Amino acid sequence: MHIDSLAPHEVFVFGSNSAGAHGGGAAKFALDRFGAVWGQAEGLQGESYGIDTMSGLGVFEEQAGRFVAFAAEHPELRFLVTEVGCGIAGYRPAQVAGFFAGAGENVVLPASFAQELSDRG
Repeated sequence: MHIDSLAPHEVFVFGSNSAGAHGGGAAKFALDRFGAVWGQAEGLQGESYGIDTMSGLGVFEEQAGRFVAFAAEHPELRFLVTEVGCGIAGYRPAQVAGFFAGAGENVVLPASFAQELSDRG
């Protein structure tokens, strides 16, 4: 799924770093197009939501868990998740897809993550 525009109530979910320095990849796209805030690493920012993927798998997993909980609290929004952590951060979908297990129907995962979760049963 290539995301280049959002419908009303859609949110672009991207990988960030601890400084919120959105200088490349999906983070730069979120900064340029969807209201990401320079200096904000995590959470809702404009029409985007950042998850720190650059500070290790533990931090990534914790923040992904907070994202899943946030999405559950906001059923009026539809979250379009990029292959978070699989670009500049260098992880594989098999390493990180499980962080999004239990996400609700308003969370649209990339095909690679959905496949990993399906394979796990």
